[in-house]
Amino acid sequence: MPTALSFPSSARLSGLNSDSQSSHITSSVSAMAANTEQTFIAIKPDGVQRGLVGEIIKRFEQKGFKMSGMKFLQASEDMLKQHYIDLKDRPFYPGLVKYMGSGPVVAMAWEGLNVVKTGRVMLGETNPADSKPGTIRGDYCVEVGRNIIHGSDSVESAKKEIKLWFKPEELVSYKSCAKDWIYE
Repeated sequence: MPTALSFPSSARLSGLNSDSQSSHITSSVSAMAANTEQTFIAIKPDGVQRGLVGEIIKRFEQKGFKMSGMKFLQASEDMLKQHYIDLKDRPFYPGLVKYMGSGPVVAMAWEGLNVVKTGRVMLGETNPADSKPGTIRGDYCVEVGRNIIHGSDSVESAKKEIKLWFKPEELVSYKSCAKDWIYE
């Protein structure tokens, strides 16, 4: 298995001698490892009903993120209440829980370098009217109550959400053959 440090002596990064080349590569690998994380992404009932599951998965794959878990399910009211517990005092909470239970959802765990932050950028703003074209919500949504997708807002939230939606044995750890073509 090739590693980022196994360069032939004739290989050079422009302007770097082999000591600084090795140092640069080591720091790049360390930076990637330090920022590699997981996020939770859920395609909401409106995204499923509109047939956008494949398009959304495609965007995350094309970005270079690796899926580590996915399931298609009808979420229970208890699970949804737990998932949205931080919003329980908001006036829209009961409607949100009811809506999320109105149809099947696709729950996914994705991993990669800064995947939480980048994933949120890919989703767009919560209010689709504020989302830029090219984002998922900017391209496919009109109203807040039908914004087709959920994404973790922090690494800590992602850990909690993944634990809520997936059993440990439902997550798969593997080395993608594309890793060396995505990360330096």
